[in-house]
Amino acid sequence: MQIWVDADACPAVVKDILFRAAERTRIPVTLVANQALNVPRSPLIRVLQVAAGFDVADEEIVRRVNAGDIVVTSDIPLAADALAKGAEVISPRGERHTSDSIRDRLVMRDFLDTLRASGIRTGGPAALSQADRKAFADQLDRLLARSSGAERI
Repeated sequence: MQIWVDADACPAVVKDILFRAAERTRIPVTLVANQALNVPRSPLIRVLQVAAGFDVADEEIVRRVNAGDIVVTSDIPLAADALAKGAEVISPRGERHTSDSIRDRLVMRDFLDTLRASGIRTGGPAALSQADRKAFADQLDRLLARSSGAERI
């Protein structure tokens, strides 16, 4: 098992939670980005830098992810592709995506893209709140506990 992070847009506070989880659980974390990232020195934490370009990091995660891995992303198409490969997927806000829920998210994403293409401003996501950080940490703990067979890590 491994944790894959769509790191270009992942908030620093979420990365910090992931770094602590890697050390605590001994599960490797790989941040995939098209830029250099500073991460703590650890054999469990690595950065995979990919070429710049639209969806290059996403495609690399999909290429490497395996069933049972965890993917952290706010990118809905990447979440759908990772789910199709049998991975668990959570957003930096702690939302766990499933094969059932991802269909609705894809439809909404496409709808909002259509609105934006027609000139309607849809706004961006709200800033990450303390409740979002807690939701992420709790959801990550649940996924890690399920994977290790433990009730709670």
